[in-house]
Formats: sequence, structure tokens, C-alpha cells
Amino acid sequence: MGGDFGPEVTIPAALDRLRYYPDLHMVLVGDQHAIETQLKQHHHEANRFKDRWTILHAPETVTMDEQPATALRKKRNSSMRLAIDLVKDNAVHACVSAGNTGALMAIARFVLKTLPGIDRPAIASSLPTRTGQCIVLDLGANLDCQAEHLLQFAVMGSVLAEAVYGINKPTVALLNVGVEQIKGNEPVKKAAEYLKKIEGINYTGFVEGDGIYLGHADVIVCDGFVGNVALKTSEGVAKFIIYLIKKQIKKNWINQLTAFMAQPMLRALAHDMDPKRYNGASLLGLRGIVVKSHGGADELALRYAIDESIREVQHNVPQMIAKQVATLIEEILIE
Repeated sequence: MGGDFGPEVTIPAALDRLRYYPDLHMVLVGDQHAIETQLKQHHHEANRFKDRWTILHAPETVTMDEQPATALRKKRNSSMRLAIDLVKDNAVHACVSAGNTGALMAIARFVLKTLPGIDRPAIASSLPTRTGQCIVLDLGANLDCQAEHLLQFAVMGSVLAEAVYGINKPTVALLNVGVEQIKGNEPVKKAAEYLKKIEGINYTGFVEGDGIYLGHADVIVCDGFVGNVALKTSEGVAKFIIYLIKKQIKKNWINQLTAFMAQPMLRALAHDMDPKRYNGASLLGLRGIVVKSHGGADELALRYAIDESIREVQHNVPQMIAKQVATLIEEILIE
């Protein structure tokens, strides 16, 4: 029910993934009438997969501008709460939502709880780089972090990169205002000292903001304030570049002719820069899998978010994080 489009996007995306994954079963949580209306509009595929989807009616919906505390206390029958309850009860393996990020994190943390050794869950997502892609976390869940939290984020991000994205011994870096060891605030400096002591983490040092897209590390760790600003700035730059390209194309007929001849290159560029391909942020550190889709996601983007949740289920990400935290972090913090 969340996001800018609600069932108009979530239902066709769900049906498409049922077609793509023959072993997948979907529980569609939300207003039953709204869901059934959309299923009728896609009746061919809905009938084709009728044995692999069910509807769980939710009489309440968390709005996109609702305060997380209000959603947590007063919306116990919302689609978001009921979907996360399904994860807690082991009725489903994962929850995907395009709804209110703050509410989703608050409800998921309250219902599912954090893994042993994890103080705070973090929002993690992959971003395109010159060398492929990297995992960045936290992207907005924790605006003020201590060194211990950054250490936990590093372990979680490393697990996600290796298990889900197949990166062997992923490199881990801390996002900072400079690469020199004297740079940064105290939590970042202390987190660096922690990470240097962990043999199981391939820590490479500090990176600056440009290092995200230059591929300087496979996992980049920061607090949620810095991460969210970096992400939103990146989205703005991407949109600005596209605007400039379109502006130049429209300038005169010579540019239009050049653009026509360069169509294959421009299509490839648009594909590489398309944020839809990287939709699906993981709420790491919980005792269950929850994936947050961008609120403005269309059907294609939401498919990628569902794909992300399936990969995390297949690789048992929460269990792997719990194992790594137990073996890598505890003795470091005790010291």
C-alpha cells in the first residue's frame, strides 16, 4: 500500500516475479478491495499464478508522512505492521515495502528485534561504481553513531557484499573528509582502530566521497546522516547530468543529429545510470529480512527490490551476520 503508487505498482511487480521465480509464493498485504481491483486488471497472470499468491487484508495504512512513533503505537493493523508480523511468525521469509522509511524501520526493529551483538540496524544499498558496484551503509537509519556502531555496520556490509553479491573478501572503507589518518571525527577514527584489529574484515582505510563511484572499496561505511546526504546528492547529480544532456540535444539540429547517431551510446549510458537497477535497500541487523523500496519506484524498480529480498533469503543473510558478529566483533570490543 506504500510508495507513490501503491497497488498499481506493487501488484503487477509481484505477479511478474511469480512468473520469473517458479518456487516463489507471495502474500499481498493491504486493503483487500484495492488489491483485488488490481488483480482483475491483470487477470491473466493473476489466474495463472492463483495458487502462489494470497491476500492478507489490512484495514489500516501507514501514510508516507506519518510519524514513526504514531505508526508504531496506533497502527497495529496496518499493512506494514502485518507484513512484518508475518516475518516474525516465520509465515514468510521476507518483507518488501515501498512505504514510509522511518515507520518501516521503527516497526521492524520493534517487532523483529536486532541480532545478538547488533545495537542498531542499518539501511544498506548497492550503488554503481567504475569497477562494478559497492555497498553503502548506513543510508539514513542512524543519524548519530558511535565507533561500535560503525564497526557493526562494517561487518554487516561485508557479509552482504560477499554472500549476496559474490565479492570475495570485499574491501571495506570508512567514508571520511580525507584519507589521512589524522582526518575525521572521533567515532570514525576509533572505528578505524577497531577495524584494523579484525583479521576477518578486509579494511583498507578512509575514502572520500568521490571514492564511492570511483570504486575505491566494495563496502563503504558511514553514519546515516552522511550516507543519506551522499545518496540524495548523487541522485541529484544524476538527474542534473541527464537534464544537461537533453538541454544540449535540443539546442540545434546539429546536436539532434549527433544524438540520433549516438543513440546506442546514450541508451547504454541511461541504462548504467538508471537508479531503478539499484532499488531495494536492506534493513540489516534485524532478526529477519526486510527490504525497503524507493517510494517513487515504478514496476521495474520494485522488481529489483523483490529480487534483493530473494537473494538475501537464499543466502541466509541474518544468520550469516549473526555468525560473523559473534566471531569477529566481541573480542575486539572486550579489549
